[in-house]
Amino acid sequence: MAALEEGFTLSAVPLGAGPHGLLGVEQSDRPDQFLVTDGGRTVILYKVSDQKPLGSWSVKQGQVITCPAVCNFQTGEYIVVHDNKVLRIWSNEDVNLDKVFKATLSAEVYRIHSIQGTEPLVLFKEGAVRGLEALLAEPQQKIETVISDEEVIKWTKFFMVFRHPVLIFITEKHRNYFAYVQMFNSCTLSKYTLLLGHEEKSVIQRFTASVDRKVISLMSLSSDGCIYKSLIPIHPNDPEKNQRVVRSLLLKTVVSGNVRNGIALTVLDQDHIAVLGPPLPASKECVSIWNTKFQTLQTSELPQGTSGQLWYYGENLFMLHGKFLTVIPYKCEVSSLAGALGKLKHSQDPGTQTVPHFVNWETSRGYGFGSQNSEQSKRILRRRKIEVSVQPPPSKQLLSTIKKDSEKRIVEELCKFLASKQTPDFHTIIGDIVLELLGRHKVEPSFYPRNALMQLIRTHVLSYSLCPGLMEVALEKTDVQMLQLCLQQFPDIPESVTCACLKIFLSISDDSLQEAEINMESVSDYIDSVQEEKMEEQTEILHNGFNPEEENCDNCDRELNKKPQDTAEETTSCPVIPKRAALLRNAILHSAYSEMFLLPHLKDIPAQHVTIMDWICLLLDANFTVVVMIPEAKRLLLSLYKFVKSQICICSELNKIEVSFRELQKLNQEKNNRELYSIEVLELF
Repeated sequence: MAALEEGFTLSAVPLGAGPHGLLGVEQSDRPDQFLVTDGGRTVILYKVSDQKPLGSWSVKQGQVITCPAVCNFQTGEYIVVHDNKVLRIWSNEDVNLDKVFKATLSAEVYRIHSIQGTEPLVLFKEGAVRGLEALLAEPQQKIETVISDEEVIKWTKFFMVFRHPVLIFITEKHRNYFAYVQMFNSCTLSKYTLLLGHEEKSVIQRFTASVDRKVISLMSLSSDGCIYKSLIPIHPNDPEKNQRVVRSLLLKTVVSGNVRNGIALTVLDQDHIAVLGPPLPASKECVSIWNTKFQTLQTSELPQGTSGQLWYYGENLFMLHGKFLTVIPYKCEVSSLAGALGKLKHSQDPGTQTVPHFVNWETSRGYGFGSQNSEQSKRILRRRKIEVSVQPPPSKQLLSTIKKDSEKRIVEELCKFLASKQTPDFHTIIGDIVLELLGRHKVEPSFYPRNALMQLIRTHVLSYSLCPGLMEVALEKTDVQMLQLCLQQFPDIPESVTCACLKIFLSISDDSLQEAEINMESVSDYIDSVQEEKMEEQTEILHNGFNPEEENCDNCDRELNKKPQDTAEETTSCPVIPKRAALLRNAILHSAYSEMFLLPHLKDIPAQHVTIMDWICLLLDANFTVVVMIPEAKRLLLSLYKFVKSQICICSELNKIEVSFRELQKLNQEKNNRELYSIEVLELF
């Protein structure tokens, strides 16, 4: 069967601080990008493969986003509703939501739905549905009431069936549940009453659904901890009649029955369901993958708790783990008995922990599991011994060595461990070893196992989220070599840590850098080539003296006059030594970042270190031919041109008064016989 891979933190910023957690996670127009709507004022666009935000937009103070933001797949724009009635539409280029398109609607919106192949649909709290284009053509149009008084929408989902959109939403009134199915190709709305059967006292807490050609399979998680299934026809016999559908038991006691919060479920495919919540009263919260066809189970614990929200897009499970948005990759495989038993070749990694859980086939016949092959399946299951592979712990000998022995002994044992055959859980074991080393360093500050840590980093399996304390220790020790290695290999370093590394690289003395082992990676050749190119091409350079012909800045676009030889020599030299240049170019400038999160930390850099800009100028000069040719750099080059032009204008004005200041300096040098106090009047022409 498919394995639950190790999850990773998508957001380094705490989310879901509001009472309702996250409002939603929605697919963007690109498969690897997702819109995350926080339960307050913010919408963030994330790229999962880079584990970084691409953009963030917020409404004004006092405004509240009331439904998840979605992407209009036909236009690539984003849509959100705040304060229930105010609709906003924007694109990636927009920065301020207060300045984008705005439409105030006449009724309160429950949800906006958007999927590939059709225009977005707006579902109002009273049950009416409008297409986005028709709604924008007349925002104040009257919205009819579809559901009855005291009936409240609890859940909704949007499908495409034979290229026709189908919307289903569930309502609740006095613990009675109703399903509405809206067919847009025939403009029909059907209503169904969900009969609870023998579990009348239970309360339905969560819904999910899948669809095939003719039937919607509605699954519900009730307060008794069981999952029930209802089959709702897409094309009813009598759409005008209130029809009834019966629920049948699908899975029994998937979560603890006494849990009211922190539970969720979502359908993955026709045979797999993901459930969020504690399976037993005393157990920790976890995400569970159920195979409904063969009743097998896979689990992954969430020790920091969750908000009870779960989404599945593009073979990724999204959830809040603690206060951070976490992604767990999971790819559903074709359901088969061999795969369910873990006997399918290449179907499961040896290190994955799988807990098969089988229903009593004799008692499940009444709920749809008693097929003609049930007896044969029962015999197979009773006869075959299920072997559960348990993830092996890290090397006990190595961990015991870390706790008490010297660093030399630890390095010896570590080399033996790294030379052994790697298992699929190798990255987890490496993370445990790093945490053990850092834990001992915290208890014994004099113990700094630098060599062991460097070996572990070079395994290329670590990340910042797996061992955040590692870079903190390196910053504390001013270990620039370790910081450079982390910056080059970790894909998820927060911008605050990147800036902290930048400050270290700029402030450390040249003598200390000369003693450090830095990966130069062709920086020396790069600087030499830049200097040679500048010496050959720079025949005319700026002259800082006063030019009486330049009375204004209109002539700033012309070629600049020559500068004294000493200044020319200064401009062709790199402002930092080669090792510092290697740290800046190969580590800092190559680090992934989000402009929104990076800018606040860059403002904390001391003024004397801002001349890192000289190095960026060298980088642009070295690649100028390439930069000029690529369309993506056009806006950058225009901005740089305007900036440089304005700076030249300022320098030209300053140069005009430079001669006057020189004359003042001469006068000061000539009059050495001044009294203690004097008043002099100088006329400047």
